[in-house]
Amino acid sequence: MNAIRRGLGHWLVQAFLVVIGLIWLTPLAGLFVSSLRSAEDTAKGGWWTAFANPAQLSFDNYSALLKNAGMTQAFWNTVLISVPTTALVVIVAALAGYAFAWLDFPGRDPLFLLVVALLVVPVQIGLLPVAKMFGQLGLFGTIPGVVLFHVAYGLPFAVFLLRNYFAEMPKEMLEAARMDGGDEWRIFTRLVLPVGRPAIASLAIFQFLWVWNDMLVALLFADTSSQPLTVELQSQIRQFGSNIDVLAPGAFLSLVVPVVVFFAFQRHFVQGVMAGSVK
Repeated sequence: MNAIRRGLGHWLVQAFLVVIGLIWLTPLAGLFVSSLRSAEDTAKGGWWTAFANPAQLSFDNYSALLKNAGMTQAFWNTVLISVPTTALVVIVAALAGYAFAWLDFPGRDPLFLLVVALLVVPVQIGLLPVAKMFGQLGLFGTIPGVVLFHVAYGLPFAVFLLRNYFAEMPKEMLEAARMDGGDEWRIFTRLVLPVGRPAIASLAIFQFLWVWNDMLVALLFADTSSQPLTVELQSQIRQFGSNIDVLAPGAFLSLVVPVVVFFAFQRHFVQGVMAGSVK
């Protein structure tokens, strides 16, 4: 009887999770179906009516999207902003996290407290001063300027996260590596990074999602030639409110990339969360 109850409880949990997953994916499915319909069909009824008439569905909208210079340029701008930002934040935070966790140098603790203090600084406070500084440096309205802003405001949390994760590694493991003749760089690259891969992967996922979906920073720091997909979609909606044949596939493209990235690295993400909960 207990085995039956456990089996039934497990089945109910699995069924509940499946239902939650389907509910969570419904907007994505609806957006995808809408992106395959013409503007006329979309105006006649909701996206679910397409299942009664599958002939409505085609990839003509995506062909139109590829011919839209503004949307394609905005997509590549988003990639050029998100990928370098994520890479820079992860690399710098990993190096700084290891230094704060295991290296002794003058002012280490005050510097780390300063990093922690920067976590409470709202991004809105730095928008205008940094915009003025970027204007003087010639970075305002450029992709490097947007990247630098995201890196600067992403590093405090990234350093805090990785430092705490690296600090929980067994001290004996690092001492044994030093006794075997390993220098700090070799210990960092061959020991700390592999062990810290779950936390690094989790940080990379979060950072990529934050930057990919950002609109506030890009709206201020990017001009028309460097604006990402979020700003371009907002501009298209304002200028061409009925241009659904371009907006729907563009919005789906903007949504599906983070979903693909998350599911591609979800194993590392779960490992990082579980490791953090155990520690």
